[in-house]
Amino acid sequence: MNLLFDIFGYLEIVLRGFGIAAQTVAVGSTLFLVLLARPLAPRLTSGPVIEARVMNIIAISAFALAAIEVAALAIQVAILSDTMDISLLSASSANFAVAAAVRLFAAVSLGLMATTEQHSPRPLKWIAVALVIVAASVARSHAMGRLGDRWELLLIGFVHQLGAALWLGGIPCFIAALARLGDGMAWRLVGRRFSLMSMVAVVAIGASGIATGTFYFDTAEAIYGTAYGLMTGGKVVMFLGLLALGAMNFQLVERLRADPATPILRLRRFAEVEIAVGITIFFAAASLTSLPPAVDLPNDRASFAEIAERMTPTWPRLKSPDRSDTSIAVLQAKLNADAAGAQPLRAYVPGAGLPKPRNAADLAWSEFNHNWAGFLVLAIGVLALAYRTGRADWAKHWPLLFLVLAVFLFVRSDPKYWPLGDINWFEGLRDTEAVQHRLAILLIVGFALFEWGVRTGRLTKPAFTYVFPIGAAIGATMLMTHTHALANVKEELLIEFTHTPLAILGVASAWGRWLELRLEKPGSVVAGYIWPICFILIGFLLLTYRES
Repeated sequence: MNLLFDIFGYLEIVLRGFGIAAQTVAVGSTLFLVLLARPLAPRLTSGPVIEARVMNIIAISAFALAAIEVAALAIQVAILSDTMDISLLSASSANFAVAAAVRLFAAVSLGLMATTEQHSPRPLKWIAVALVIVAASVARSHAMGRLGDRWELLLIGFVHQLGAALWLGGIPCFIAALARLGDGMAWRLVGRRFSLMSMVAVVAIGASGIATGTFYFDTAEAIYGTAYGLMTGGKVVMFLGLLALGAMNFQLVERLRADPATPILRLRRFAEVEIAVGITIFFAAASLTSLPPAVDLPNDRASFAEIAERMTPTWPRLKSPDRSDTSIAVLQAKLNADAAGAQPLRAYVPGAGLPKPRNAADLAWSEFNHNWAGFLVLAIGVLALAYRTGRADWAKHWPLLFLVLAVFLFVRSDPKYWPLGDINWFEGLRDTEAVQHRLAILLIVGFALFEWGVRTGRLTKPAFTYVFPIGAAIGATMLMTHTHALANVKEELLIEFTHTPLAILGVASAWGRWLELRLEKPGSVVAGYIWPICFILIGFLLLTYRES
């Protein structure tokens, strides 16, 4: 139980992110079925096939949501029971548990309907179950805990989640439908209907997002000076990127109206990226729900001057401090000396739930790590760009630099643990931050080896080419939810001011590479230049990273 409690915070964010994604697809697919697939089925040759495919997507996503809800609910109830010293039955009667149970029951019901009622003529029944899922989700949001304006915020949250489902949750069904339509007239019909649905959804998302901001942000400083505001800003940036992709798809749909022979490959590829970026937004939203609203944090806000000072580029730190000067090493040395031959106390116990102490050497150590990682990432971006020009074939080995980066991070990311520190490497599995670092290292090693194999012709299967963009996207999403156990709230916020732009650029680079692989010329050429430039920018941000 102690270990579960140690990692609960981050585990809850991960489960919530998957839950939001599954819910969005389940509800969005249901709306796609009711508003598009079934009404248009008589006018489409492949209408029954599309409807069956949508049913499958509903079933898979609904049952996935149910499984995620079971896992999350079990952990939350167990933690509540243990920390409050109450029975599991009492913990299960908490408001969040009741809402989770309702969401679970509705998800299972929707999944069963999708597998047993293939030709149900009652669309209101499907919509009702989907709305219950959304309502139960909103009942566990920040809005439910407000003393004032609760019902207004609940309604706004409901509209926000429903809008996201209508647009982003319907995209998998839209992609599946496009793959099964055989002529331009059918593409035009489906594309036009989904475009109208998406426009309604965008209005709902935008209006509800602005309305939420009027309640949760009391001043301009609350927007840029709090972790809640920063994460919201990251969501907005990615949402604007989705709007750009959606606008280009809308233009293509309008061209389809005039000319049914218009190619739709770009429509499908942009839709793929839309749902992928949407998943990152879901995890950002999950992380956001773990933060208190900005209006509730009048203190510990970072001023504009503090942010500007931290973000001002500085010369990279080229020399590392000695590990023995870091705070935990210093404290452990003192405890060893005070023990006078007896068994000394441990300066740091992984997973104890206490914030890590930090001194000037810790800050310098972190800056050195980030700055030298920046050198490597910058070199990766430059070499990838050189190779993309077709004039530097030798530069195709750029993925090997990721292996150098992985080794560097393995040795230096957590100096408390082996191989540099005195604490057993396996004990670090109780440290949430250390676990995140290790997962990132494994991810880097994996996509580096695959991409090098692809670039050198050693791996020729088309599927292998997608490992790099998918791995990079996972890494960017992990960075969006990366946590630091720091005692100073403002200091943690200032660190996030560097991590969030890195995550957004990581998302752009990952799906830029995806579009390079999936689009035809000239789109593939443009995308092929975009993602190396994103890596160059990431490298520059890491080079200028500072904490002191």
